[in-house]
Amino acid sequence: MSSAAEVRAHFITSESPCGAPEHPALYVRREFQVAEGLRSATLRSTAIGLLEAHLNGRRVGNEVLAPGWSSYRHRLVLSTHDVTDLVQVGANAVGAIVGQGWAVGRIGWEGKSHHWSDQPAVLLELELDYGDRTEVIGTDETFSTGTGGVRANSIYDGETYDATLEPSGWANAGPTEGDWSPAIRFDWDTDALTEPTTAPITRTEELTPREITDKGDGRFIVDFGQVLTGWLRLTVRAEDPGQRIVMRHSELLTKEELDLRTLRTAKATDTFVVAGPGEATFEPRFTFHGFRYAEISGLNGGLSPDDVVAVVVHSGMRRAGWFESSSAELDQLHENAVWSMRGNFVGVPTDCPQRDERMGWTGDINAFAPTAVLLHDVHDFLGTWLMDVRAEQAAAGFVPWVVPDVSSAPSSPTALWSDVAVNLPGVLYDEYGDRAVLEQSYDSMVTFTRSVAALLDDAGLWSTGFQFGDWLDPDAPQDNPAGGKTDRHLVATAFLARTARQMAETAQLLGKDDDATEFTELATRVREAFRREHVTPSGRVTGESATAYALAITFGLLEDDQVSKAGERLADLTRAAGNTISTGFAGTPFMLSALTLAGQLETAWDLLMETRCPSFLYPIRMGATTIWERWDAITPDGELNDHGMTSLNHYALGSVVSWLYETVAGLAAAEPGWRRLRIAPQPGGGLTHAKATHDTVLGRAEAGWRIESGSMTVEVTVPTGAQADVVLPFSQEPTFVVGPGRHSWTYDLPAGHGDRPEFTMDTPLSELVADSKTWQALTRVFSVHLPGIPIDGNDPQARAISLNTMLDFVPGATDSFRSDLEATLALPDHAS
Repeated sequence: MSSAAEVRAHFITSESPCGAPEHPALYVRREFQVAEGLRSATLRSTAIGLLEAHLNGRRVGNEVLAPGWSSYRHRLVLSTHDVTDLVQVGANAVGAIVGQGWAVGRIGWEGKSHHWSDQPAVLLELELDYGDRTEVIGTDETFSTGTGGVRANSIYDGETYDATLEPSGWANAGPTEGDWSPAIRFDWDTDALTEPTTAPITRTEELTPREITDKGDGRFIVDFGQVLTGWLRLTVRAEDPGQRIVMRHSELLTKEELDLRTLRTAKATDTFVVAGPGEATFEPRFTFHGFRYAEISGLNGGLSPDDVVAVVVHSGMRRAGWFESSSAELDQLHENAVWSMRGNFVGVPTDCPQRDERMGWTGDINAFAPTAVLLHDVHDFLGTWLMDVRAEQAAAGFVPWVVPDVSSAPSSPTALWSDVAVNLPGVLYDEYGDRAVLEQSYDSMVTFTRSVAALLDDAGLWSTGFQFGDWLDPDAPQDNPAGGKTDRHLVATAFLARTARQMAETAQLLGKDDDATEFTELATRVREAFRREHVTPSGRVTGESATAYALAITFGLLEDDQVSKAGERLADLTRAAGNTISTGFAGTPFMLSALTLAGQLETAWDLLMETRCPSFLYPIRMGATTIWERWDAITPDGELNDHGMTSLNHYALGSVVSWLYETVAGLAAAEPGWRRLRIAPQPGGGLTHAKATHDTVLGRAEAGWRIESGSMTVEVTVPTGAQADVVLPFSQEPTFVVGPGRHSWTYDLPAGHGDRPEFTMDTPLSELVADSKTWQALTRVFSVHLPGIPIDGNDPQARAISLNTMLDFVPGATDSFRSDLEATLALPDHAS
């Protein structure tokens, strides 16, 4: 079989325009003869747009939305299928339906179409091997083009299929209906054709309805119980030709009706026009939707659960991580991240799957990557996407904010977004131990880092240019998601310090000694500049924001003797916010780790387990089944926080899940490729057990613990070829070093473990604040009775007073306020 660069077929299209939103899909076909003695038949196919290949009336392959989404001018995937069983001696027919897809249709926040082509085109190459000779049937002017049942088709807006217009027998040899014209060649550089380097997009699961509501006016609302990415498969029993069935999709119901606001301008509507009486099944080909609910109208009679399923689709990737604990809410948080990842790994790692965006934002995957590699095997998927990052960077001279790039304006170098070119290869290397990803990305990494180094001011700070900053800080103005509390150039300089250190380590690993020296000097220069500008001698960080402290601690920008002070301030800020979230995309991935590194583990647990808005668990309390774009996407009164940018399926803030593995369960890689593990669970949050399982490149690794009747049990599985350093919680034992296999330890907990002191209304606030669980419970009471009034128990003037004294100075302090405080203190765990 020829390689991708040796195809003998040509791209073809129709002489009639077929690239406008209202245009129907392109159909192509050709008949051919097969002689006796055929040994094998192989079909290769790709499209500028999306295609579904057919041979003798049967669909070829199981992938959907083929050839996926890539930087088409640089990489266009050519699929290969053995179709020997589909051909027959004598007359045969090969063909395809071609939709507009990403290449032709509307994509991007600018609302533009035709980013790669004005109309769709297709390439088919069928190779017939007879042993002594080979015949090739390739797309050229001998193929015919026409139209059929697939009418308007759009990634954002949905698909219309009119069965009355489907030409009978079009994919079979012999007579067919419809008007067919000779194909014309379509100019496309076949050097861009490439063999697949990752699994295709496929149907991966089907969900049946949880509930169907008959609205009484011919409409049915179907709830699948889970926000997902995909489409409906609907079976109908039609009475009349031309009966029109309409399916609309949404993530949310408001007042028992579809709430379409999270879609923005995406119509997300599929339409099925039936051909005649009898049973018929519809399933779209060239669109997908992000939804939990569907409204179906135009049916005759009722709708039963057997009539409709939700088909889940995403790129092929093996599940690799599982987490379970005694907290149903933490378990749901983990599963929400899994579902959001599945819903956004469709061709490329996107931000969201439902609205008029769905693009490969570099910042989202950069923030989420350390969690992504724990949940699924993404070596090939993200490695393939990095090919497009490198190709577009080389062509444009910069790392685009979205890849594939559909923006009309160049992307300036930006922290957390553009430095995906450096950080993501590092994450993949750490997870899989594959030097090739670093070697392949090295020039890209170097080019980006040097481009930013050239932008530094005389002090060594990245102090100019656009920055997203701590994107979607919950305190940012709703109309300015980049306008958070943290100086965006502080964020940029902190991230550059990390990037330069990563570059130095990568250069050293790859034997690039001169580069290692260069980037070590850059890392030192930027770190020192950050410290001069933003850190006091005691360890306080300018701006006093949680994100500033989190980045300074986790990126190693502080001296050892400053970390404790910075950790105290970070804990103070966390408690002052009532243990609610005060960070956005830049700070959130590092908050819990920063608190843990700085010796503030209990505050980290309090932050994790908080349920008020905004918090990690608040969406769970509100019924979320995926990660939200905003912490308060649904407000406490159940209303959508509608500011034009509110997705209910947006994985970036699910980055917290890596802490569940590494700290809660205690499962982490200590060396690239999991050659060495560090098992160091740090229980808390009232949990009685937790366990993480991860399929590494060496095999399955597990770490779990449980507390029962005053004893602690820790269980570990180390894969073949690895060793593990095991640190037992609440134990004075030294670190254990163990080899492959299963290991278990059971021992008594220290006397009094888990007991909490008894507090009264006369206990000084300083003691109440010191017990974070108690203070967390009390702040909930304050928020109810004194909404909007901050209570800072760490204030020097407040630390010595008691709750009784404080109430004497609170105007209008009610008896119910006092009663609620007393009841909270009386609870055994002070955690009402």
